[in-house]
Amino acid sequence: MDNILSLRDVVKNYHNHTAVDQVSFDVPKGTIFGLLGPNGAGKTSLIRIITTITGADAGEVFLDGEKLNLDHPNDIGYMPEERGLYKKMKVGEQLLYLAQLKGLSMDHAKQNIHRWMEKFGILDWWDKKVEELSKGMQQKIQFIATVMHEPKLLILDEPFSGLDPVNTNLIKDEIRQLNEQGTSIIFSTHRMEQVEEICNDIVLIDQGKKVLQGKVSRIKEQFKENKYRVGFKGELPSDISRETFDVVSDTEDNLIIRVKEGHRGNEFLGTLINRGVEIQHYEEILPSLNEIFIKQVERKNP
Repeated sequence: MDNILSLRDVVKNYHNHTAVDQVSFDVPKGTIFGLLGPNGAGKTSLIRIITTITGADAGEVFLDGEKLNLDHPNDIGYMPEERGLYKKMKVGEQLLYLAQLKGLSMDHAKQNIHRWMEKFGILDWWDKKVEELSKGMQQKIQFIATVMHEPKLLILDEPFSGLDPVNTNLIKDEIRQLNEQGTSIIFSTHRMEQVEEICNDIVLIDQGKKVLQGKVSRIKEQFKENKYRVGFKGELPSDISRETFDVVSDTEDNLIIRVKEGHRGNEFLGTLINRGVEIQHYEEILPSLNEIFIKQVERKNP
């Protein structure tokens, strides 16, 4: 698969601190890619390098097969966690100004901005100053400013911060639509449930180093613990052998077990069926990304 972005042994130092330590990873084209890590892990430093705000001290970065250069920011849309709108400027004037900085002509900029503002139902905000808008409304303007030049690569840092649930779902839908239309997206957040919902692939950074990378589904499979949830009706026979499993939790009609090494979950299920237990549901429990995230970070920082 072609990659929209490739990092090779990237290093970034600040005084005596190494913020990015020989990090390498690829972002496949057309994916929604999670850039994860605890505070201070090096995520922001990586984003600043990718967007050419700063340069790497060592290593190489490639955008769509070309070595990163100063023309590439026009192919990137970046929405930072700390929003960067000019509070005193009117919304329309500001978006036109930012669009032209990204290389759009005045006519093209007006066309794209009007389309996005109409989509969000906010055309009547054109002449309002940014400071007159709520934080959530400013977020919509920031999103439009990020995508209006139709970037190949979209980088979103905590894009749902300050949004109510309705507007969060609105932005999620737009992110998915952009992705379906071919935009590659890097999604940086500490909200693991959002990553599971949105992202196809992830990379986990901790203390400037890459800890983990891959498809979300494969990573969850990699870290599974052979745990199963069994819903049943009636009572379990008291004499069922526990040689093949341990009980993690046991409620009136719900059992969570961990199958011991060398055995399979369907052995336990078969035992219950053979003993006449009425099974209502049976499922393997995969770890959440949040659980994997915590364990990996704690493993590196005991």
